[in-house]
Amino acid sequence: MLIGYARTSTLDQKAGLEAQRDELTAAGCEKLFEEQVSSVDVGARTRLAEALDYVRDGDTLIVTRLDRLARSVPHLLEILDTLTGKGATLRILGMGIDTGTPTGKLMLTVLGGIAEFEREIMLERQREGIAKAKAAGKYKGRKPTARARADDVLALHNKGLGATEISKEIGIGRASVYRILADRQGT
Repeated sequence: MLIGYARTSTLDQKAGLEAQRDELTAAGCEKLFEEQVSSVDVGARTRLAEALDYVRDGDTLIVTRLDRLARSVPHLLEILDTLTGKGATLRILGMGIDTGTPTGKLMLTVLGGIAEFEREIMLERQREGIAKAKAAGKYKGRKPTARARADDVLALHNKGLGATEISKEIGIGRASVYRILADRQGT
């Protein structure tokens, strides 16, 4: 079965939704899922979740453009994994990609590889920047907020409060309370 998914970002884009609907119908979609929600607001994309839940073995999910489906390449690959796990495929009309073909699978794999490469390069630059800032004495790291409250933790502990009550009172994690108490007992 061919299943279509159409999305626009705002309610003002009714024409865009109608154009997607027409294109998906022309592509032979028998069932359509439509919504008007921002791609960033993933939790609100209930119709996409319904479409992914609806697909079965042998089905194809069809979208007009990639940006109508996924907010990022990792999100696209997550959707693709869901479809593949169900024995379904993905077709992106605007890009001519169909994961039911070897070329389509290759194209999405290349997209995923490029995204992974970009992420690794970004992390490498970040590490280099931090190292340079540390060498210049400009990067001290995050201030240890829980340890700065050690005196408060000890005072509350001496009053007989337990770790859970202390963590709620001060606003730090319970594990931090235990760590502070253990440090003080060791000294």
